[in-house]
Order: sequence, then structure tokens, then C-alpha cells
Amino acid sequence: TGSYTRGDTCPLSERTIFVAIASYRDWQCRDTVTSIFQRATHPERVRVAVVDQIVDGEDGSCDVPHSPCAEDPNQPICLYRSQLDVFQMDAQLAVGPVFARHIGHRLYRGEYYSMQSDAHVTFTRNWDMDIIEQMEATGDEMTVLSTYLTDIEGSIDENGDSRRHTRPIMCNTEYEGGQQGKHLRHLAQPEAMPEIHGMPQLEPYWAAGFSFARGHFIATVPYDQYQPMIFQGEEMSITLRGFTVGYDFFAPEKSVCFHSYAKGANAAARNKVPHFWEHANTYAGTGIKAMSRLLGIVNMNPEVDRSEWNHAEEAKYGLGGARTTSKFYELFGIDVVAKTTERHLCQFVKNKMHNLFMPNLRSDGMGIDYSKTDFRWKDPRPDDPN
Repeated sequence: TGSYTRGDTCPLSERTIFVAIASYRDWQCRDTVTSIFQRATHPERVRVAVVDQIVDGEDGSCDVPHSPCAEDPNQPICLYRSQLDVFQMDAQLAVGPVFARHIGHRLYRGEYYSMQSDAHVTFTRNWDMDIIEQMEATGDEMTVLSTYLTDIEGSIDENGDSRRHTRPIMCNTEYEGGQQGKHLRHLAQPEAMPEIHGMPQLEPYWAAGFSFARGHFIATVPYDQYQPMIFQGEEMSITLRGFTVGYDFFAPEKSVCFHSYAKGANAAARNKVPHFWEHANTYAGTGIKAMSRLLGIVNMNPEVDRSEWNHAEEAKYGLGGARTTSKFYELFGIDVVAKTTERHLCQFVKNKMHNLFMPNLRSDGMGIDYSKTDFRWKDPRPDDPN
């Protein structure tokens, strides 16, 4: 549609969606792809890119339907094969979701919207028009809809519609230690009826399992190819890099997809799916170096001399110039020196954050202007462990 900054001239009837999925030996991947095409209002406007990390001859491929296309050509994977790109790689070469998603995002070809999903997700009927409507309701070009998805059990009816009226929101994170050093990790997130109606709700954090934004989000905040063997830490890295570029994170008001967790009726089947760290000994030590770079880029390890971590292509995989990481840490009560957080942030996010910050949305719709606020979150109940 041309090189327009805002893309306003592209009508809703022509807007395309790029979906990136990183899958590690996941038997549900093809079902996720099937769900994406089958339940979209306009599957012809959707393109799916999968990085399929499998053991050839042992694991099924994400682009192979349950029945051969010659026998049943009406399966979604058969009908939309030209819109499904699968990069298949040997599972033994897998070095974690960050690098896999980096490869997947390289398959982006300029679609209007970009979405990221796990490989074991089921979508609802008309999900594409639903999520676009929610995103456009913010009036914020820099919107990124993201959340930890609700469990699939009991969530979708026989027509493919959602049974849920609650939604999760990203607001709960804490420092954890480990071999790779102290870093922030998202904890369980609260799920409740939305406090804001008619549009998504502003939140501080981004989640890797579901993300929906304009296509420029993955072009300007690309996954860092120099972060092998990273699992925890990925989400705060993208959160901070995206924030400094000027992106704003929102929890969808309505869920358009649900996650198959390894619990309840799905526990036995999901627990059989291997994890990328089954080959961790092959890449011993690389994760420690990668975490040092991850934390260094977002200014989260000031105690480490900058000369000690890899700065390759930092301009490409680093911070933006619209906001600073220090502003983010001040806003949401993160002390990168003491490695502590001001707790009970969800209390603020639940019903105050959106109303406090959204009036500062720039008149051109290019993100919230945080220079207009001196807000700093402080735990109102520091002695309350809950």
C-alpha cells in the first residue's frame, strides 16, 4: 500500500496479518495452524510462518495435515498452503525460543499487522476481525496487544466462540536468580472481568505467547540473534526495548485464542512434548553470555562492566530513542541495583494505570507521552507478603 508511516490509506478490507510461530517438537503445531486459517473471517489475508524444530522421522511436521491433501483437499493446511511458510530445522540445533523467533520474524514480508503465537493454541471464530477491531479501538498506532493466554479447557463452545468473559492482564513480575544471573521473570498473572470497556486495557508488560501489533513492531524490535539458550528474560527484554521505541502494551478486552497448558485433561499429552534444553549440554555456557548481553542492553545489570558482554549489532537489537529504560524502571518500581521490585503493582494496573496514562496519548496517535508524568509506583503494602 506504499510507504506511509501510519498506513491510514490501507482500508480495513485489505489489511493483512503475519503470524509467527516457533515450535519445538510440538504435535499440536499443525492443529494451531489449522485453527488460524479455519476460524479466520478472511483467511486469504493471513500468512503463517513457522520455525519447526523437529526430529525428522520421529516428529510430525507442522505443514503436514492429518490426511494427505490428495485424499482431503479441503483441509485448511491444504487450502492455504501457499500462505504457510515452514522453516524446518533439526531439533538438535535448537538453541531456544529467542533464536527460533528471530528466524521466524525474518520471514515477515510487510504485512499490515504482525502476530506471535505459541504452537499449542486454539483460535476462536472470526478471531482476525475481532483482534483488529480491538487494536484499532485504542487509537494508538504503537499499540501491542499481549497477554498470558487463558487455558483452553472450557473456553470455546461447539461453534468456535469464546465462553470466557474474563481476561488476563500482565502486571506481575519478580527477580529470580539462577546460573544465568538475576533477571526479571513474569509470574502468574491475574485474570478477571475487564475494568476498562470498549477497548483493550493499558498494561506495563509484554508476553511472548501472544502478541498482536502493527507489522512495524517486529521490524523495529526484532528478536536478538545473539541470545542463544535464553528462556526466562526474553519477555522483559522485548518489553523494555519496545517501550524505548515508543510502543504501548495492552491486554485485549476479549480473548481470541486459548492455550493448551500441561494441566488437567491436557496434562498427559502436553507433558510428553520435549523441551529445547534436552540438548543443553551441547551449548553449555552460551546462555550465561547471552543473558549478560540481554541484561546489558536494557541497562539491567549496571554492576557488570560493559566491556564484558557482546555488543555485536547493538544498534539493530538495542534500545530506541523515544523513551529511556530508567523511565520504565521509575514508573513501575524496579530497582536494577538492589534487584528488587515494588510489589502489588497489579493493584495499580487493574483500575488506575489506563485512566492515568491514556490521556497522555499523543495527538498524532504515536504512543503515550510519558514525559508528562512523574508517577512512580510504590508498594502501598510493603509488609504484606501476599
